[in-house]
Amino acid sequence: MKKRSIVGIAIAMSVVLLSAGCGGASQAQTTGAPSSTGELKGKISFLEKWPDPKYKVYFDKVVSDYVAAHPGVEIDHQAVGDQPIKDQLRVLTSANELPDIYFAWPGDFAKKFIRGGFAADLSPYLDGTEWGNSIAASALGAYKYEGKYYGVPLNLNGKVFAYSKEAFEKAGVSVPTTLADLKSSCKALTTAGYTPIAFGNQYGWPAIHFITQFNAQFVPADVRTADYNPAGGAFTDPGYEKALATFKDLIDTCSKPGSNGISHETAQAELTNGKAAMQYLEVLEFVNLEDKTTVPEAFRGNWDQFVMPPVDGGSGTQTAITGAPDGFLVNAQSQNVDLAVDFLKFLTSKTNAAELTKVIGWPSPIQGATTSDNASAMTVKAVEEIQKAGELAIWLDTETNAEVAQAYLAGVEGLLNGDETPASVMEKVRTAAAKVKAEA
Repeated sequence: MKKRSIVGIAIAMSVVLLSAGCGGASQAQTTGAPSSTGELKGKISFLEKWPDPKYKVYFDKVVSDYVAAHPGVEIDHQAVGDQPIKDQLRVLTSANELPDIYFAWPGDFAKKFIRGGFAADLSPYLDGTEWGNSIAASALGAYKYEGKYYGVPLNLNGKVFAYSKEAFEKAGVSVPTTLADLKSSCKALTTAGYTPIAFGNQYGWPAIHFITQFNAQFVPADVRTADYNPAGGAFTDPGYEKALATFKDLIDTCSKPGSNGISHETAQAELTNGKAAMQYLEVLEFVNLEDKTTVPEAFRGNWDQFVMPPVDGGSGTQTAITGAPDGFLVNAQSQNVDLAVDFLKFLTSKTNAAELTKVIGWPSPIQGATTSDNASAMTVKAVEEIQKAGELAIWLDTETNAEVAQAYLAGVEGLLNGDETPASVMEKVRTAAAKVKAEA
């Protein structure tokens, strides 16, 4: 593999960060080996992406509580939004001044830091430890690379079908246990006067989430891992075309035409207003379905959920759920790796994880942290499903290189419009992947 400079890697990352007070320490401890003696002291920098006041109150309290319990510790805590943090991370990477702890989406975003040598191996702290065992394996696995753990998940998110109990009852259909059952239910739901699956793909990502799910079910995990890697990228497994064909067939059978012109939010309103029977949505969207200011009382409390059922002829993980946690990496060049890890252990303790759910409403990957005491019954049920999933399949547009993701986005839009076929979409994906591989 070609060796690249720090600046070169930073440019390739397409991620950026600001600088200023978030600079992590320069060349220092890189082993990531747990400390067994001595009191933890020193200063660490912590960069996250939730500056909104409704989130800030939570993170500020966690930081202040940790400092209060560790008098010899100082934490430089900063928060910037989604796009600013990308820009800031790039700047900090170029200057070799990454914070001790910094936010990273899973997938290729995080892997760019890992491959570049900017993320500490956290396996010694997580493998077989009480802390590691407390984290849902599916969420922790989102930050695993070549057999080692490099990140710690903060929250938990996955994709499920939310459905109207009233619609299912009127149509006389049951919760599907196979994809064939799901498709067959659509005819009865249509006859009963409902759009079976509300679907809006105006922004592209809703279709990609479906494709991520079907790729996971049709293509073996080891094949996908190799293909999603910029240095791999063959995309020749027949399961990829099967995934696209299955998606197209499901949408054609169960959704309104013209989905590329419909927003996800508009589609969701069709569900909550009793016009549609189902929608494939994120667990973090559950709060939208119970919003008293926008959702009719007839729908609130009268809906349930189910995961994507198994597909026929799939060679992948049938119990996979597509989704992704948000999480953090530790700077491999931090002078205080042990301290940084200890703070992350505190942040993700059961107590603070439960508070995350209570204060912000985010499901937690920490076992037993999201319960009926701090979350809705639907959220608790979804967390249980995600925690026992055979695989948490990271969003395709996050997991793959940006050029490959763009080829998928454009291809799937054309597929829905009837301008592309599964074969032509995958040809474009393979072309993009070959280009990325050549430049890796």
